[in-house]
Amino acid sequence: MLVLASASPRRKELLSLLVKEFEVLPADIDETPKYQEEAKDYVVRMAVEKAKAAIEKYKRQPNAGLSAIFLASDTSVVVGGRILGKPSSLDDSLSMLRQLSGRSHQVITSLCLCNLEFDHVVTKCIVNDVSFRDISDVEIQQYWKSGEPHDKAGSYAIQGMGSIFVRSMSGSYSAVVGLPLYEAAQILAQFGIHPLEEMSHE
Repeated sequence: MLVLASASPRRKELLSLLVKEFEVLPADIDETPKYQEEAKDYVVRMAVEKAKAAIEKYKRQPNAGLSAIFLASDTSVVVGGRILGKPSSLDDSLSMLRQLSGRSHQVITSLCLCNLEFDHVVTKCIVNDVSFRDISDVEIQQYWKSGEPHDKAGSYAIQGMGSIFVRSMSGSYSAVVGLPLYEAAQILAQFGIHPLEEMSHE
C-alpha cells in the first residue's frame, strides 16, 4: 500500500497519474523554518517530517499493514534566498507577489519516500527557475479575490490563473505544481512500484 502524506489536492491528482490506488493520510507538522536554514535543507526536512508524522498516524490505525510505503513532498518559493510560505492575508499576498514581480525566483520541491520502519529512506530535491513579468497591485488584489493564492506557497498557482504572471520557466512543471513526476516514478521503482508496468497489467 502506498500512502500519500499530503492534504494537497494537486499532489493527489498528480500521483494518480502514476499509481492507481493509494491512501491519503496528511499529518500536521510545524512548518517554521529554522534560524538561517537553507531553503533546500528546509524543503527536504519538511518532506521527511511529513512522512514521519504520517507513519505515526498510520500505525494507530487498526488495519495498518506492515508493507506500507510513504510518499511526502514539500514545495517552497524562494526569492533572494528568502523562503515565501503561504499568505495569510491580502497584505501577505501583496508583499510576496511584489517581491516576485518582474524578476526570477526559485521553486524548490522535495520528495521523501520511505517504508514503515523508516530504515529505507530516499529523498530528492528539485530546483526550478521561474521568471515573472511585472505585476500591478490591482492585479494582485483581483487575484487574491479569486481565492486561488490563499493556500499556495509564494501566493500563486502556476497551474491556474497565476500562470498569466509567468514569463518563463525552466525545469519540471509538475514539480512547480507540487509533485515531480519524473523523480517520483524513479524513486517509486526503488520501492518496487513501477507505474507503466502496473498499467500494462490492467
